[in-house]
Amino acid sequence: MLTQPKRSVRLALWTTLLLSSIGVLGYLGWQLYGTNYVSRQVQERTADELTAVWSADATPRVVSADPKPATSSDRGPARAAPTPAPQLGEAYALVRVPRFGDDYEVPLLEGVRERELAAGYGHIPATAQLGSRGNFVIAGHRVTNGEPLREMPKLRPGDKVIVESRRAIYTYRLDTDPNGLIVDFQETWVLHRRPANPDPGGLNPARGHERLLTLVTCSELFHTDNRMIAFAHLAGVEMK
Repeated sequence: MLTQPKRSVRLALWTTLLLSSIGVLGYLGWQLYGTNYVSRQVQERTADELTAVWSADATPRVVSADPKPATSSDRGPARAAPTPAPQLGEAYALVRVPRFGDDYEVPLLEGVRERELAAGYGHIPATAQLGSRGNFVIAGHRVTNGEPLREMPKLRPGDKVIVESRRAIYTYRLDTDPNGLIVDFQETWVLHRRPANPDPGGLNPARGHERLLTLVTCSELFHTDNRMIAFAHLAGVEMK
């Protein structure tokens, strides 16, 4: 038979374990559901604010989800339409991925700090700017914080990634299947101006294009060591 002190110790242990379990479940619940709710509200508000600013611009605004393709990724309108470098933390574009649904629209911000990635996609500042020569790299969460890339495994070569800025609409086309390229978070070659896979049999960007887009999934709640990658090239630009 347990003595009173032993009962008290056991009760304290069980109470501690119960409270710890509740705390862990609460944290997981916040990460999986709470952050998504908050981030989606921020994303929607940011997108509305951007649209309002663009609408108020004196320059006529033309919106199109399927701009005419350029004859080459290095000729025509693509050469004349790079987007100026935004300030860190600034929301400056909207990303649409038709494969993810007709109503899919997520803001793009400069930077990949927690605050930017909680508000939409983040552009890695050390990489090329939107529409410019080089490798324009944007990252987004697959789990938590609005999950803009939750359905990234559904993307296939030929799918569009449309990025609209104040002055132009850029259409990129995927060249690789994201399911075929998952890298360790320490592998930085995917951020290079011209990514070159160190694996001889691995996926690379399509040849013959100088203006690239790379999609990168961010660190996830339960899988923090890997990133899913997809390469695309600039296929068309529509000036607004």
